[in-house]
Amino acid sequence: MKTLFSIILFVSTLGISLFQNQTIDKKASHVSFKISNLGLNTVKGTFQNMTGTFNFNPNNLENSNFDICIEATTINTGNNKRDEHLKSADFFNVEKYLEICFKSTSVIKHDNHYLTKGNLTILGVTKMVEIPFEFANNIFTGTFELERLDYGIGEDTGTFMVGSTAKITITSVVN
Repeated sequence: MKTLFSIILFVSTLGISLFQNQTIDKKASHVSFKISNLGLNTVKGTFQNMTGTFNFNPNNLENSNFDICIEATTINTGNNKRDEHLKSADFFNVEKYLEICFKSTSVIKHDNHYLTKGNLTILGVTKMVEIPFEFANNIFTGTFELERLDYGIGEDTGTFMVGSTAKITITSVVN
């Protein structure tokens, strides 16, 4: 009887720990992007300081969810002048919109990976997006394409100076 009670207690404790939010490692997590520039170059950059709720359990996808934000002010392309322009009202308007946020509405298994659907908010504009992702060794890696003009990012630059589609990769390391 004592052994049975110990097993039930262990399984209950294990179940509780599996459904708790994982903690995001802010230093190791980031969002990177690639976008064409003048049709000849590719500009690469990152955003840092990811925060929010990360709750993923492959054995309980119905209760898995993400509510994550990244600081827009951390944009870094390796070019200070370009970064300051990207922070301006011409692009990310970081004085008014401090964060870029994603909140999931569903998480499902899709082929050999997962798919989360949810609301992405940039510059106060919210659109539904789908992010295919993999989760291994406590690292979430999701990649999708973003139409920047859908969010009003750099509307006055046209699509020759800055491409219309950015490739986004989210890397979230959790404990």
